[in-house]
Amino acid sequence: MVRRPLGNHHDGPDTLLVTPETTHTEPVTAETARLASLVASARYVLWDMDGPMCRLFAGYPAHEIAGQLVAMIDGLGMGALLTEQERSGDDPHVALRGVHERHRGSDLVLALEEWLTRRELEAVSKAMPTPHADPLIRTWSARGVRFAITTNNAGLAAAAYVESRGLVGCFPYVYGRTANLDLMKPNPHCLEEAIKAMGAVPSATLMIGDAATDLEAAQRAGVSFLGYARNAGKEQVLRDAGAEVVVRSLEQVLEVLRSLS
Repeated sequence: MVRRPLGNHHDGPDTLLVTPETTHTEPVTAETARLASLVASARYVLWDMDGPMCRLFAGYPAHEIAGQLVAMIDGLGMGALLTEQERSGDDPHVALRGVHERHRGSDLVLALEEWLTRRELEAVSKAMPTPHADPLIRTWSARGVRFAITTNNAGLAAAAYVESRGLVGCFPYVYGRTANLDLMKPNPHCLEEAIKAMGAVPSATLMIGDAATDLEAAQRAGVSFLGYARNAGKEQVLRDAGAEVVVRSLEQVLEVLRSLS
């Protein structure tokens, strides 16, 4: 753990014509109400970093890091440990987990995890803030809501990122990847550690995440979940996983927050 901070149209008096807009309006309105309820009831918010807060690998693409990690594993003569899917993945966590599954607790896994931490720290300087994330964080924090970061990235990288954005005061608790990769989300470990550190009540806690693993971790920790998806594909993944509320822009959350004052 790193401590930081249209309406309906009538044809005559008795005939109701239901338009595509009519059928679309009701679920959108219902989801907006659920979003407002999540925001209003949250006293503690757990943030995933890469996605909701920023695009960590905007300037140092994750697929490049994944390729370098696989090449490093090959160079050590351990390439046979990886499946073809693990070798070709765009997420370096996939290869790292693959080695971990077959060599738990080994010096190799520790070395690979430390190498990935260094790459994530390098990525911080070129990370791209998620639109509206910084003002949302500052506005929400100013209202007395307490924050923590719960991420599968290195805690050192998360702490470095919030420092680069001048947000240290908003995030007194940062929980990231540990040497025990079994504790990465969807394991709820980092969420539960943050909840204990903040003295939070799960029923008053909200997690903001962009992956199905975030949703599962939130469910296992007994906290509410708000999905963030920067494109339609990521939204569909969250919907398919069972997320009830997903926003495509954090501006929606900021608008709801401001409307509650």
